[in-house]
Amino acid sequence: MRWLMQLAAVSATSLSSLHRRLDSSLVAVIGFAGVVLVVVAVLSIRAGFHATLADTGSPDVAIILHGGTGTEVDSVLGGESTQVIAQAPGIAMIAGRPMLSPELLVQLDLRKRSSDTVADVSFRGVTPEALRVHRRIHIVAGRMFTPGMDEVIVGAQAAREFRGLRPGDVLRSGTYRWRVVGIFDDGGGLHDSELWTSLPVLEAAYRRGDSVSSVYARLAAPQAFANFKHALTGNPRLSVSVQRESDYFAGQAHDMALFIGIIGGIIAILMGGGAVFGAVNTLYTAVAARTREIATLRALGFAGSVVLGSVLMEALTLGAIGGACGAALAYALFNGFEASTYNQFSVIAFRFEVTPRLLELGMTYALLLGLIGGLLPAVRAARMPIAAGLRSA
Repeated sequence: MRWLMQLAAVSATSLSSLHRRLDSSLVAVIGFAGVVLVVVAVLSIRAGFHATLADTGSPDVAIILHGGTGTEVDSVLGGESTQVIAQAPGIAMIAGRPMLSPELLVQLDLRKRSSDTVADVSFRGVTPEALRVHRRIHIVAGRMFTPGMDEVIVGAQAAREFRGLRPGDVLRSGTYRWRVVGIFDDGGGLHDSELWTSLPVLEAAYRRGDSVSSVYARLAAPQAFANFKHALTGNPRLSVSVQRESDYFAGQAHDMALFIGIIGGIIAILMGGGAVFGAVNTLYTAVAARTREIATLRALGFAGSVVLGSVLMEALTLGAIGGACGAALAYALFNGFEASTYNQFSVIAFRFEVTPRLLELGMTYALLLGLIGGLLPAVRAARMPIAAGLRSA
């Protein structure tokens, strides 16, 4: 208890004199704040991208792809596959019809509003059943396309990201012309970055016959997935892979999340080294300025561990202040910031997400850097010879 009281008293004295070392203290604080700001900003890209794909999937929806393919872009299913899939157990029914959505996914070149550059956008052909399978999707402007007509509806993010996607605009691709008739919302999911049109029209435009890229099936219950998958993968008439929609889109986010995590780690190490160097200089300066004070405390009977602890407390305080400033700036500048990236050859729009977990991670890292930066100056202060300290100017 006595040791703790001494530590509190010495630490309070040390912290109360920070204003006399304002310049050097600000260097350390700014260093910590910069590290937290950049690291949290980078990792918020990963969190936002992962959330966009994770929000797209539902555990009671299954996606069926051609066996051996990992994405819809690479998958091709013959038209007869849909009829075979419709006979599998566990599919939800409505008015006596299975809730299936055969879908064709292709790419369409569009021009971005921000940079005037051309980028690929996912163009999905669906049937009217798609809105029953993908229940979160709803029209927010205009109307649904008419089946069999050259009409499209556009995801809300795509409408903001690209030119010529407002209701009444006309899209051109080769000899085909599609009129934009509506805008839909997927609650921030992947489909918000897509264009949808009638499946037969898209099949004809891209000369795909009656083939599709995937089939989505709404299950009667999430627990029905195992029997549903077994029935399809064990059917000799099919060569398919079956996944829960939620698992499929979470897997699509894995590679990007891993890449961003590695980049974030490298940045954290490089910038962290600079912040530690700044903290070491700051605290060495503080120890030098308090040489006589520290020697006097030792002469009065204060243990060297108390002095060491007080320097570390100052380092942790600087880290906490810098971490808090960096976290606050990261949240203010980047949370909700809209961006886009490529995934499987198409553009996906998403929002940065500065989550509480990322803020906690940033603060923890700032405190760790402060502790590392304060260790050597603290040891020097604790080992300072008393006589030499008292003789200092």
